[in-house]
Amino acid sequence: MIIAGLMAGTSADGLDVALVEFTREAGDDALAMRLLAEREVPFDAALGLDILRLLEPRDVPLALVSDVDARLGQASAAAVAALAAEAGVQPELIVSPGQTVRHDVDDGAVTSTLQLGQPAWIAEHTGAPVLSDVRARDVAAGGQGAPLVGILDRMLLADVAEPTAVLNLGGIANITVISPEAEPLAFDTGPANALIDVMARRITGEERGYDRDGALAARGRVVPALLEDLLAEPYYALAPPKSTGKELFHAEYLDRHLAAHPGLDEHDVIATLTRLTARTVAEACAARGVGAVVASGGGTRNPALMAALRAELGEDVSVQTADEALGLPEGAKEACLMALIGWLSWHGLPAVSPALTGARRATLAGRLTPGARPLQLPAPLETAPRRLTVRR
Repeated sequence: MIIAGLMAGTSADGLDVALVEFTREAGDDALAMRLLAEREVPFDAALGLDILRLLEPRDVPLALVSDVDARLGQASAAAVAALAAEAGVQPELIVSPGQTVRHDVDDGAVTSTLQLGQPAWIAEHTGAPVLSDVRARDVAAGGQGAPLVGILDRMLLADVAEPTAVLNLGGIANITVISPEAEPLAFDTGPANALIDVMARRITGEERGYDRDGALAARGRVVPALLEDLLAEPYYALAPPKSTGKELFHAEYLDRHLAAHPGLDEHDVIATLTRLTARTVAEACAARGVGAVVASGGGTRNPALMAALRAELGEDVSVQTADEALGLPEGAKEACLMALIGWLSWHGLPAVSPALTGARRATLAGRLTPGARPLQLPAPLETAPRRLTVRR
């Protein structure tokens, strides 16, 4: 089955698109995945800026929400159609989780989650059915609705020999901890690029700027007092499962901390924020006896962040990229996750696990929008594959 997966992360910089072919392997215990094509499609400037407006913790016009919903759906449709035409394949299903613009947490419980990117535009343009809104059912069942990547990580590392953390460095950092003798655990550790991006935009004056190649952080020095202040954030002490987002880690949040440390050099601030990401990830790993880290996401392209992460983890913890360890390009991993969620849902299998999200029970993920023809789902499978093999 060929499935197109899309992912729009909390960095709000564009869409990751992947065309993935899934094949059942002998014994039904394993599923094979072959990445046919993948691409990162930047948002056009106007759409990117409007998404960033929606991510700020302030009231916005309902007209903007509706407009972004339609435009993102149209952009998603165009991105899938272009990649499919180039690869010469037609996906049987498209999975579009949309752009998360709200993820509200009250006393550790997720009360609502909202993703934009109208799937009807995708179905109408491509003719394929679309699975969307993949987080809401888990939230309704008492789960965090994020991070969802644990289901992929657990299948890819089904036979891991030591506690291993699969790390994603997007706007928010999350890890899945896979251990030989324990249930998998997945949670958001805190900000990855969310606060770094805020400071990078102030330094460069670019509305959608970021710390390209870690050059800005490399010019600064960590400010111990500011780092200590930032590390006092109560979120870090919460027990998983837990999730967070830009509802907490945003520009005003940073400014409240900077007000207590006036006159700091901007490059020292961004160096400190980079160290904050590395420290919070490393502390989460150390608390769970992690001996190896497999990293993906845009943060892996930041040498300053990766150097800080290795320093915080220490020499005894190995660090590899998803491409090195799993055979998956780091930029395509979450789009492949969405394709996997689509395969599981299409075959009547839960795509989220209570052990990973804290839900009361495992649930099917998402809702389906028909394509050009009426929906015809296969008979549900009785058992889910335990492992996932990446084929070249």
